[in-house]
Amino acid sequence: MKKFLLSTLAFLLISTSVIAQKPQKLTSNQIYEKIQKLNFLGTALYIAAHPDDENTRLIAYLANNVKARTGYLSLTRGDGGQNLIGSEIRELLGVIRTQELLAARRVDGGQQFFTRANDFGYSKHPDETLEIWNKEEVLSDVVWAIRTFKPDVIINRFNHRTPGTTHGHHTTSAMLSVEAFDLVGDKNKYKEQLKYTETWQPKRLFFNTSSWFYRNQSDFDKATKGKLTSFNVGVYYPLKGLSNNELASMASSQHLCQGFGRVTTRGEQNEYVEFLKGDKPKDENDVFSGINTTWNRLKNGGDIGDILYDVEENFDFVNPSKYLPQLMEAYQLVQKLEDTHWRTIKEKQLKEIIEACAGLYLEASANSSSGTPNSTIEVNFEALNRSSVSMELISITSTIDNKKLTKNIDLDANKKITFKESINLKTNTYSDPYWLRKEATLGMYKVDDQKLIGKPETPRPATIDFNLLINNVAITITKNVLRKYAERDKGEIYEPFEILPKITTKLKDKVLIFSNDVAKKVLVEVRAGANNIKGTVSLKVPTSWMVSPKEIAFNINQKNDKRTVTFLVTPPKNQSEGSLEVIASSEGKMYKKELIEINYNHIPKQSVLSNSKAKIVRLNIKKAGNYIGYIKGAGDAVPESLRQIGYTVENINPLEINEKNLLKYDAIVLGIRAYNVVKELKFKQKFLLEYVEKGGNMIVQYNTNRGVDVAAPFSLSLSRDRVTDEFAAVNILAKEHSLLNFPNKITNEDFNGWVQERGLYFPNSWSKEFTPILSMHDKGETAKNGSLLIAKHGKGNYIYTGLSFFRELPAGVSGAYKLFANMLSVGKEVSK
Repeated sequence: MKKFLLSTLAFLLISTSVIAQKPQKLTSNQIYEKIQKLNFLGTALYIAAHPDDENTRLIAYLANNVKARTGYLSLTRGDGGQNLIGSEIRELLGVIRTQELLAARRVDGGQQFFTRANDFGYSKHPDETLEIWNKEEVLSDVVWAIRTFKPDVIINRFNHRTPGTTHGHHTTSAMLSVEAFDLVGDKNKYKEQLKYTETWQPKRLFFNTSSWFYRNQSDFDKATKGKLTSFNVGVYYPLKGLSNNELASMASSQHLCQGFGRVTTRGEQNEYVEFLKGDKPKDENDVFSGINTTWNRLKNGGDIGDILYDVEENFDFVNPSKYLPQLMEAYQLVQKLEDTHWRTIKEKQLKEIIEACAGLYLEASANSSSGTPNSTIEVNFEALNRSSVSMELISITSTIDNKKLTKNIDLDANKKITFKESINLKTNTYSDPYWLRKEATLGMYKVDDQKLIGKPETPRPATIDFNLLINNVAITITKNVLRKYAERDKGEIYEPFEILPKITTKLKDKVLIFSNDVAKKVLVEVRAGANNIKGTVSLKVPTSWMVSPKEIAFNINQKNDKRTVTFLVTPPKNQSEGSLEVIASSEGKMYKKELIEINYNHIPKQSVLSNSKAKIVRLNIKKAGNYIGYIKGAGDAVPESLRQIGYTVENINPLEINEKNLLKYDAIVLGIRAYNVVKELKFKQKFLLEYVEKGGNMIVQYNTNRGVDVAAPFSLSLSRDRVTDEFAAVNILAKEHSLLNFPNKITNEDFNGWVQERGLYFPNSWSKEFTPILSMHDKGETAKNGSLLIAKHGKGNYIYTGLSFFRELPAGVSGAYKLFANMLSVGKEVSK
């Protein structure tokens, strides 16, 4: 019992240690589980559309109970979702959600893959989805994933036969999976892929069904009679001290930016998969029924199995190092396998097990978390053999510069070896997310390198091969160069090592709004990626704009230090939009990138390079009132956007709201999903409504309709109604209402240039006190009149809007600024 408790604690620590990216140190229980997986030669691929679509119960069951090599192909990175933990949206949100998926896979034991599809937001039908995505490219990526991962079994999360009943991306993922199943074995389809892989034919295709997809249990039973495979995924894993459902809940809880943190569950639970295509399994409780998943699957694999099945059957949890001779023998046989696919997989798995059984610790830690192309860095090496097995470090090879250093050091039991070496970062490529390096379309990311397509992240730029002799058998174990340091209040911290530009620049604001023709100061932050950086920085603006001075010199001595320079930008007298670009120059080279660091506790630190530019807008806008109180919700950039047009915005702490301290504001705005995420609001709503009643102006932005009460002064019911087409026609219902006429005249032209969507979670019913202002709808749907509602309450005004201002204002959409200014100004014309 004590052993199991300790293993559970170790497992939990390892699960959460991804926060600091510490190297994995396996317990005996985990080594044994890896041996079990080593001895199962079967592969399953789960396919859906977004991060958090995956069924972690089924993935965890296949990976940990069946012991199958299990992957999840998410067609998108979730770029079009919302963010509950920060202000990152679009491609930056996609970076976060990618890492959350990887964190989930580290918990449930799966592997992660993607296509180049860009999550452009909610889609109501596959037809719309495939109008925006490039179907041929996404389909080719699905085929590529299947050909390279080579699953025996494919399981779709969604039903390909029911378009229009769920998110269009969902159904499309299943439709493309069904189509790919028939294409992957055809050598005439996507022939360019065959330079790097081979054709493949999975044995069978399933749909992960349940009664949830049907109107009732009877319809479910009727539709799936004779087609179902089922299994109880609530199994308990004594080696982990956890049930499969607990493991699955922990994996799902990694999706924090989508609010998936949850209480773990336990107990019996059935999952069902419906057979769609291929070779139907004879055993209804086994998706691998009839598929050879033993070592005998491979030519000459039986001899390897004889060795490794014996290790598994007689495994010694107290002294796993005793199996190193057999493991090394198996390793040599694996290297001779003719099947290159399985040879690569089994070599990697065996290396992990050999390293863990030996208690072998190998590390290459840089003195800094980043370096610049073609620079030299110092790396601290550590090698430690914690077993009694004969071991020698023959040499190390730096793969980035092909530098090989002979060592010939005996690794005696438990005697640590340390040394330092210099390596050259011999590359002209940065280590930022590969799919963001070229400008994307609304529906697709552009990736030209076939070998990168599908990978969850950019391969680590600098790796070290530790070339060893273990029991006189040569073996190479590869480690990423990383950064290790300690902080007194956090302890030991590990970070990824990145290759970044010598110079990056940053504009404080990504949208610069000029409400008149008066010049504004524009601040540019210059960051040094190396010591002793000199150069100049300038701004490139449209021809009708002016910048002073033309360039500014800078000199930064210390790496990671920053300097801020100030330009004066003068807009034209008339309305104008364009782009402002920052260009830094040093030693004849131009630098045009901004470094964005994303650092949350539950994922590794991310370094993203984006174009250092901003949208500049000369906007003829008027406003009434100045002092705005903002109650943050799930995270958005609306306060910063309002400051751009001259408002003073103060963040309100919900705990401090009382009957008096709201009266100083000209208007109060609630951030997106405030009622979903700020629990205190239900206790403070009476004060907010009293503020309105006394003459205040209150704007409530969208909330989801799941169990939330926005506590409006009059009856208001939220729905899932949304208008996803950002080009959808807008019909102005209340043309004479002051909301559309003061202080700015709002016309249909003000809805041009909106991004991603019109809005979401519109109310679908409301009391007569509310006046609907606008009407809009997606193609083929009825009019949605609830996007913007206003009601007089006492002396003030209550406004509820599902319009996506949280996307439009940061994107610099002129009409959105004018409309929001009018909402803030409602009622002010009377007192003027």
